[in-house]
Amino acid sequence: MATLLLCAAAQTVLPAQRFTTLASFEQSDGVEPGSLVQGLDGNLYGTATAGGSDSSQCPSSSGCGTVFKVSTSGELTLLFSFDGIKSYYPAGGLAQAASGDLFGLTSSGGYRNCINGCGTIFKITPEGDLTTVHSFSDSEGHSASSTLVLSSDGNFYGTTTEGGAYGGGTFFQVTTGGALTTLQNFTANGNGQTHNYSIKLQGPDGDFYGTSVLDGTYGLGTIFKITPAGALTTLCNFDGTNGAYPDSLVLGPDGSLYGTATGGLDGTPDGSVFRMTPQGELTTLQTFDGTNGLYPTVLGNGSDGNFYGTTTEGGAYGEGTIFRITPTGALTTLFNFPSFGVGYGGVVQATNGTFYGASDSGGADNDGTIFSLSVGLGPFVEMQPATGVAGGVIQILGTDLTGSTSVTFNGVAAAFSVVSKSLITARVPAGAGSGFLRVVTPNGTLSSNVPFREI
Repeated sequence: MATLLLCAAAQTVLPAQRFTTLASFEQSDGVEPGSLVQGLDGNLYGTATAGGSDSSQCPSSSGCGTVFKVSTSGELTLLFSFDGIKSYYPAGGLAQAASGDLFGLTSSGGYRNCINGCGTIFKITPEGDLTTVHSFSDSEGHSASSTLVLSSDGNFYGTTTEGGAYGGGTFFQVTTGGALTTLQNFTANGNGQTHNYSIKLQGPDGDFYGTSVLDGTYGLGTIFKITPAGALTTLCNFDGTNGAYPDSLVLGPDGSLYGTATGGLDGTPDGSVFRMTPQGELTTLQTFDGTNGLYPTVLGNGSDGNFYGTTTEGGAYGEGTIFRITPTGALTTLFNFPSFGVGYGGVVQATNGTFYGASDSGGADNDGTIFSLSVGLGPFVEMQPATGVAGGVIQILGTDLTGSTSVTFNGVAAAFSVVSKSLITARVPAGAGSGFLRVVTPNGTLSSNVPFREI
């Protein structure tokens, strides 16, 4: 495997971006909101790690956490407040099933054999009806901290950071009905320290790709892949010269993996953005030095072919930034947070073209906010999932889809049905191959933000 180190690209600051604080949290809504996901109805959904309307049964007086909905115009709705009885402390974000129901993890609670419970998997409807679909036991793993990944087989896959056969966590499959299968047991090192394996996405080859924070030859983290059957392969070891502590991964339009590392080059704790080709060549695209931010978090795809993310510190005021980076490493600071830090969820581009995110503090009660950032990008369509087999059904999210007359996969026409103004279902046509999806609407043609890949 080759490791390529590139010079950092020059930074450009654009002060005239349209940033808007849409909603402010208070204790009853939740405290420290995290990553967002767009629902089939066009609204955004997320979890807050603390807060809620009832903290009487919580281990902490700060509350057990919540699930919330927010419209793109900023109307915030509390969907569910964890009460500490069945489960508490939602971990990571929410993943959406084909039904429109949302699935998530809690790091604690449940009725199994861990102190304070081993955690749970829950399902919540867009109306707020929450069901615990599985409670972890220690042998199945516990202390989950990431987001579930929806597979092309219709099941969810995820990881836990502790427990399992060797104490280092597990890789598991869970059906929408809650049947759980442990597929891999991770090891802990000699002093019991876990490696924090976390899957991030399913690749076009059907395997899952992820990062470990403390694993690898040098103990500075790895990029790995794992098959749906649980066979684990290390693809890259971080050694300090190419960054340390990888935190996120996203699949680029060119088939390469792009991600962030919270540790910088040569052991500096600044962070970097990297690219790894399908052949395993790792390139450092950009490093952070404080002036352009510190500690980058989740990287996301933009409809313009670039990537967007946040840093939790640094920038003009020391409180974090929102940035854009091209596939070749040119970084642009889009916004400097003036008085509060960004949470770890990054930003997500909704199908109206605007980016949305959450800050883990700030707002009227300093409990967090929801914000938007417009950079002049127009509407697009998003596929869930972006991979599939010929004859399979995928969902297409968008804006003002009513009256659409055509759906094509890489130029191949597909059978489709308009479900609502924000949702189309389509059947993958034979010969779809790899290419962008396009929908012809009464207002023009919308393209997907990433290519569809037939598997």
